[in-house]
Amino acid sequence: MTSDLAALFSLPFMQRALLAAFFTGLAAPAVGTYLVQRRMALMGDGLGHVAVTGVAIGLVTGFAPTWTAVAAAVVGAVAIEVIRERGNTNGDLALALLFYGGLAGGIFVAGLGGETTAGLQQYLFGSITTTSVSDVLVTVALAVAVIVLCVGLGPQLFAITQDQEFAQVAGLNVRAYNLMIAVLAAVSVTVAMRTVGLLLVSALMVIPVATAQQLTRSFRSTLLISMGLGVTASLGGLVVAAVASYQADVAPGATIVLLSLLCFALAWPVGAALRRRERDRVPFPEDQPSDHVPSSTHPHVHGGECGHRAIAHGDHVDYVHDGHRHAPHGSHYDEH
Repeated sequence: MTSDLAALFSLPFMQRALLAAFFTGLAAPAVGTYLVQRRMALMGDGLGHVAVTGVAIGLVTGFAPTWTAVAAAVVGAVAIEVIRERGNTNGDLALALLFYGGLAGGIFVAGLGGETTAGLQQYLFGSITTTSVSDVLVTVALAVAVIVLCVGLGPQLFAITQDQEFAQVAGLNVRAYNLMIAVLAAVSVTVAMRTVGLLLVSALMVIPVATAQQLTRSFRSTLLISMGLGVTASLGGLVVAAVASYQADVAPGATIVLLSLLCFALAWPVGAALRRRERDRVPFPEDQPSDHVPSSTHPHVHGGECGHRAIAHGDHVDYVHDGHRHAPHGSHYDEH
């Protein structure tokens, strides 16, 4: 099996797939970090649906579908920003309109041009192992542009996504940076469409970010770790699909997304434990509670070896428990 896999990954089409997966795994979570921070995690989904129309136009007219998808997704991204900024409707409703209109438009255009939906499937569900040299070059070029802007303009983009009023007072052009984030998201969608497919592209933009947030406390570390997780999921999912191909026909896009979800499932309990530990360490740094409420039932017996933090309080000792203090008092506990 090992020699077979080595032979498989030495083939040119698999090397192109690995290269495309690597850069897609870096670029998608980079812009996804800003979308999650803006609470627009589903924006990638909406743009993916709009890109379907662009792909259909490319297939019908004979232009490269990648570039027509980029154009359609950028138009959709600008439309979302205009609708959201003018306040005519909220961001969720704007995304819903793009969901329905983009997918329906793609199927309609494909039908007018005599294209069947089978032609759209390699873009809807991904087809990373069929990428050509020109596809890989376009993917790498677009991905590098997205990564450079997302990392290089990190402080400005973070200020925009965190507090737009502060960013405006600081002299930043809020509208221009908002449009930049939307356009970067549109480009990332088209970068990832051959890897995981337009219907799953949002997963690669959001899940690595959600996983990184379980383990980190700063925006920069979330950005960098999510990019590392994206690469791990992309390359790992491609390897899993290659191994499974000896027994069944498994799409790499599905294994990439499922591996991302597995990483989140493993990180979630670790993150919960880290948050609990942090809360127990510094629950009440300065203030000393002066009042208390008696608690008649408490299943845990506190003491020197119970593992909870002990804090001296007047003539007794409080034990930190789930963010508040317990103090033994006769046959009951006092809640502070």
